[in-house]
Amino acid sequence: MYDPTVARLTYRALLGRRRALILGALPLLLIAISVVVRGLAGADDQTASDLLGGLALATMVPIIGVIAGTGAIGPEIDDGSVVYLLAKPVKRPTIIFTKLIVAIAVTMVFSALPTLIAGFILNGNGQQIAVAYTVAALVASIAYAAMFLLLGTVSRHAVVFGLVYALVWEALFGSLVSGARTLSVQQWSLAVAHKVAGGDLVTSDVGLPTATVLLVVVTVLATWYAGQKLRTLTLAGEE
Repeated sequence: MYDPTVARLTYRALLGRRRALILGALPLLLIAISVVVRGLAGADDQTASDLLGGLALATMVPIIGVIAGTGAIGPEIDDGSVVYLLAKPVKRPTIIFTKLIVAIAVTMVFSALPTLIAGFILNGNGQQIAVAYTVAALVASIAYAAMFLLLGTVSRHAVVFGLVYALVWEALFGSLVSGARTLSVQQWSLAVAHKVAGGDLVTSDVGLPTATVLLVVVTVLATWYAGQKLRTLTLAGEE
C-alpha cells in the first residue's frame, strides 16, 4: 500500500523551495509570537491555552493541512502530469495512500512540532498544555490531510474550498453556531486534547467517543473516495 517512488516524488513536490517557505511561515510566526507573549506576560497557563488553541490549532494546523493535502496531488492533476504517474504499474489506492502518508507527515512536522515548541516557550508545559495541543495537532493533521487530499482529487479549486472550510466554517461558524462545532475537526481534536490535559483549560463541545469515531470515519471515507475518484480519472483519461 506504500510506494517509495510515489512518496519521493510527492515529498519533492511538497517541499520545493516556494511551498516550503509557505509551510514554514506560520510555524515561525507562532514561535515568534510565543516568545513575545512569554516575555511580556510571563508563564501563564490560560494565555498559553488561548494562543495554542486560537492560533496553532484553529489557524495554523488547517492551513498547513490545506497546503500539504491539496499539494500532494492537486498540481499533478492540474498540469496533467498525473497521467504519467497513473501509467505506472501502481495500484490507484496505493498512490492515494502513499500521498496521504506524505501529506500527514508534512502536516505533522510543520504543525505539531511548532505547537510543542510554542507550548514549552509559553508555560513550560504547565498542566500538560503543550503536550495536549500537540496531540490535538497530530490527530487533526491526519483528518485534515485526508479531507484536503480528497479535495485535491475532485476539484481544481481545492485550495479555495479548503480555506473556506478551515477559516469560514470552523473559525467563523464554529464560533457562532454551536451545531457547526459538531462537524469540526478542530473540536474533535480538542476532545482528545481535553483528555490529555484534564482540567478546564482545554475544552471541546464534542465528547471523546464521538470525536474518535468521527475522526476515523472521516479519514477512512475521504481516503477511500479519493481512491475511487482516481480510478474514474484514469478511465476518463484512457477514453
